[in-house]
Amino acid sequence: MNMHRRRLIELGLGGAVAFGTSLKLPVRRAHAAPTMVDDAVIDLMVEPVTLDPANVYDADGWSIVHSIYDSLVQFNADGEVVPLLATSLVQVDPLTWEVGLRDDIAFHNGEPFDAKSVIFSVAHIVDPETKSQVAWNFSVIKEVEEVEPHLVRFHLSAPAPWLPSQIAPWLAMLPPVYAADPANDFASNPVGTGPYKFVSWDRGVQVVVEANEAYPADSPKGVAFAKRASFRPVPTPSTEVADLLSGSATVIRTVPVDQISAVNDSGASVVSRPLSGVSFIRIPTDQAPFDDPRVRQAMNYAVDVDGIVAALLNGQGQRLSGLFPEGALGYNADLKPFPFDLATAKALLEEAGLSKGFETRLAYATSERKDIVEAIAGQLAVVGIMATVEAVEVATFNQTWKDPESAPLRFVSWRPMFDPFTLLSLMFSAEGFLSRYNDPAAQALITAGAAEADPAARQATYQELGQVLRDSPGGIYLYQLSSFYGVAKDAPAWTPRPDDYIIPTTVLAR
Repeated sequence: MNMHRRRLIELGLGGAVAFGTSLKLPVRRAHAAPTMVDDAVIDLMVEPVTLDPANVYDADGWSIVHSIYDSLVQFNADGEVVPLLATSLVQVDPLTWEVGLRDDIAFHNGEPFDAKSVIFSVAHIVDPETKSQVAWNFSVIKEVEEVEPHLVRFHLSAPAPWLPSQIAPWLAMLPPVYAADPANDFASNPVGTGPYKFVSWDRGVQVVVEANEAYPADSPKGVAFAKRASFRPVPTPSTEVADLLSGSATVIRTVPVDQISAVNDSGASVVSRPLSGVSFIRIPTDQAPFDDPRVRQAMNYAVDVDGIVAALLNGQGQRLSGLFPEGALGYNADLKPFPFDLATAKALLEEAGLSKGFETRLAYATSERKDIVEAIAGQLAVVGIMATVEAVEVATFNQTWKDPESAPLRFVSWRPMFDPFTLLSLMFSAEGFLSRYNDPAAQALITAGAAEADPAARQATYQELGQVLRDSPGGIYLYQLSSFYGVAKDAPAWTPRPDDYIIPTTVLAR
């Protein structure tokens, strides 16, 4: 990643905007909108538990939420923060961000979007009653000040160079009058400003939305390509492919590698997209034998990541040396991945007094690839680590990260990773909401990186952290994520996103 100061000012990623200097975010100018189709069907792997953006934590849920709602900003294909409902970001000083707001936006129910929406949305996500797993990430905001109807200031309790990267996925703007009324149950009947309006939710079957004809054509999110769209939970990839081949689905979440040729031969297409995301096996440090770093290192040496990528991912997936993928803040090209080395793995286990191995449990969410998890478990077994594989429903999986009775090992895919703050603060900080990892050297660097305003210094801090997390692993580091979407042959133009949301829009040229 090019870490010079000017670029990070444009990105709004982890870098400090020059104090007192206004950062005007680019506004897209659209060409003519494409012809819309009447209906589109999106097959996702899982159904969200809620449509409250503060409590949605996965790409499938975000696909629906961000079709209905807009945040102030989003990531574009290059990992840049670009505006949705914001027009400008100004870091006035280390503890003050000023945000200009669009003055031409209304919610789907006609309520105007303005400063009161921002104030309400921040208050909602940090409200203990909301029970958001990311509330702590926004607790740094002490106050949202309404300067003008379309200008707010975030007053912070500590420097937060990572704040824009948190706003993008989670701080969707809510209509304060509608959402404040308990009779409306906005978590089940959402009203946003996004490219689609909510129509209905038949739980377990589909969420139906319709095009928002008033959506601005200059939005970097794109414009609706269907008059009506349905998001369906289809947990079996082979069923998704059957839907695509029969013509009953427009876009599907997952095409298994062994069905890529069949999809392409049918006239439909497989779109492969490298993501700003990582896959790893979470290893806790709060119970034996995982409290010994030699055991965690041995587990990394025992897994043939390149073999898994070649055999099960069609070669699509760059092996990771740690938690920071290429293109992300903290990536270090000089830090090499663990080699596949069974002899070293066995020697480390013997040093740790585990020459006969041990038994454990490995959980994965039902939205993930069972074959990959089973392959990893099989390779660990070769060195004597006998891991029983457990499939867990997504909602349960997301509620049991710190449960000592749940499986200690967890298969994780995490995106986006343009800024690593979210993953580090939630899963690797000692007090993180999802964390069972604690290493004093890592903690010092996690804390320092979160507060560092200078982009070059922050990059150096995270690169140092990368080495610590290699010496004292928090997981078995696997590969950078890629997605294999299936797209119907008659589908409108659709471009996959680096954050893995599937939003049925066409991004128009400037």
